Amino acid sequence: MQLFVNDLTVMDFSYLCPKRGMVGESWIVDVILNGDLNEESMVLDFAKVKKQLKYLIDQHIDHKLLVPVDHPFSQIVRDNKNDTVKVDFMRPHGLSIHLHCPDDAYAFVYAEEVTMPSVSDYLKDVIATHLPDNVAGIELNLRSEIIDSPYYHYTHGLKKHDGNCQRIAHGHRSKVLVFEDDKNSVKLQQYWAKRWQDIYIGSHEDIVAENAVCFSLDNSDFSGHWLFAYEASQGRFELAIPKAETEIIDTDTTVECLAQFMADEHKKMGKQHTYKVLAFEGVGKGAIAYA
Repeated sequence: MQLFVNDLTVMDFSYLCPKRGMVGESWIVDVILNGDLNEESMVLDFAKVKKQLKYLIDQHIDHKLLVPVDHPFSQIVRDNKNDTVKVDFMRPHGLSIHLHCPDDAYAFVYAEEVTMPSVSDYLKDVIATHLPDNVAGIELNLRSEIIDSPYYHYTHGLKKHDGNCQRIAHGHRSKVLVFEDDKNSVKLQQYWAKRWQDIYIGSHEDIVAENAVCFSLDNSDFSGHWLFAYEASQGRFELAIPKAETEIIDTDTTVECLAQFMADEHKKMGKQHTYKVLAFEGVGKGAIAYA
């Protein structure tokens, strides 16, 4: 017997990619459980599927940075005393990425690359230990939202957030709608899809000097990187990321602020026009701003 739940949850996260760098992503999760009927004539109560499995998936992937442990670029050093992890992702040509964060900010995927199959295997191993005896196995279908308009991938961190959004490297795959004088403009949407194709969006106030972070580059410096650091309720977060893959804004990087940033940018370029921006944060949610 099989039990299925579609659209169980949406995982918003970022991952390290040797070619693209730090990539914000949003994947929808469908679940199929294989097993025998229990004493209630069920494979598993839908309420438990939605609550327990969603919790496990969110706990191990959502709002984390996924690190491909087996890739040659990945260098991982754990500080068990302080429950922190330093990750150096040694991409060549000055494009390395460095983090020092609490352990909970990461998910370590034992594969050379972070892909839907490798993440599915990671999650199935996690979930298998929490299933009742009558459930013999689980199938996960990870998929992206079908978007028929321009979209971008971005990563950020919200230090003022009480929950997991405070983690300095989590992200989203997001579409954007831009209206110029109340008319939908695909051209302006494509502008953001290109500008923020694979971007880290950082707040100007979180930029720090090199002596404020614990990592370093051998025989080089961080002149080609932006350095970010802040204290939040879950601990201290530090990040070094190439300037070429970063956008700096003067406000926080909430979706509300990003929507307003985009609207204001268009207003600077077309002062005679009015603009409305619908900026999405992952799947089915976002903010609207005007200029």
